[in-house]
Amino acid sequence: MSLKLALDGKVHEVSITRRRPHLTLRIDGVDHELTELPAAGRGSTTMAIGGHAVTFARASVADRQMLRLAGRTFDVGVVDPFSRSGAGGASLDVVKAPMPGAVISVHRNAGDRVARGEVLVTIESMKLQTALPSPRDGIVAAVHRSAGETFEKDEVIATLEPQVDEG
Repeated sequence: MSLKLALDGKVHEVSITRRRPHLTLRIDGVDHELTELPAAGRGSTTMAIGGHAVTFARASVADRQMLRLAGRTFDVGVVDPFSRSGAGGASLDVVKAPMPGAVISVHRNAGDRVARGEVLVTIESMKLQTALPSPRDGIVAAVHRSAGETFEKDEVIATLEPQVDEG
């Protein structure tokens, strides 16, 4: 059985191909062997992935996982196969807060052209700073919070102008 996982708005197909002696995941058709290593520090996990040691922190936020790796935060969620939006049930026109917190800085404003993955806003929650990236290429329609303002989980922080289908 395979799952579709959305990683920062891009969907990947993931399945377990082997559990012993090491976990092997097939991601988008390519096998990756994972081995858990001794933890590098409190609150972090270290794994050997394809022979390379990777250390990351993980936080569960409702039905999503937030991974902090190499100075970046990644939002991972299971794609609902019955959803029409294709990326974890989330619209690609909005950027929602994965947890309650406060805006630390606003990097892009209404009217700015952005690329998928470009940081729109940096937030802080539970002393963890998280960069909220653009889910797709587009133009920022609005940023709904300013630096210093607080927000609740799932609150819309930024909106992109709707995509126009050219078909």
